[in-house]
Amino acid sequence: MNINMKDKYIPGTKVSKDEMRGITGKEFLDKVFFMSDGIMLNRIRDIAGIDGSTIQNWVKRGWLGSTVNKRYSEVQLARILIINMLRTTMKLEKIDFLLHYINGNLDSRADDIISEPILYEYICKIIDSIDESESVTPERIREIICRETAGYEEQISGAAERLRSALEVILLSYFASIVSSYSEEKFSALKNGNRTPLNVN
Repeated sequence: MNINMKDKYIPGTKVSKDEMRGITGKEFLDKVFFMSDGIMLNRIRDIAGIDGSTIQNWVKRGWLGSTVNKRYSEVQLARILIINMLRTTMKLEKIDFLLHYINGNLDSRADDIISEPILYEYICKIIDSIDESESVTPERIREIICRETAGYEEQISGAAERLRSALEVILLSYFASIVSSYSEEKFSALKNGNRTPLNVN
């Protein structure tokens, strides 16, 4: 895989990085939850571009946990954004497996290897650390994952390797979605008659 395309949006959202002055990850979540410990469904729709029925379906499937007074927590929003960034290129059943692989039973924090907001922070830091002109290979992704997670402290034996393996799958899926979006844009241009001739040497 060789990619040199960047997403202009904060991962899992429809919020542009420019609009937030480059803020992503945990800093973005903290800004969303500034002065509040919960947000309403319509705010999540604005942030992630997901319709309410889809999010409610994820709640019914047991992927997000129950809301408190119809408000979603920072942990739930981080989970929503992670699911949203994966669902273009990964089936929902696989996303469900991946989330359980990382954090076990949603109803218990005892088997978690990392909180969802910190997981989202790792994802964004890894994406942001890749230069726009850089060609990205699976080997390069693994290298950056190892560097960014070097300070991670295991609470459960084997957790660091689980985290790195899961991050690799997440990041590969994310970059695949960028390629997919780029392909869709090119297809739309063809369909609308904006054909760019091939440069044949």
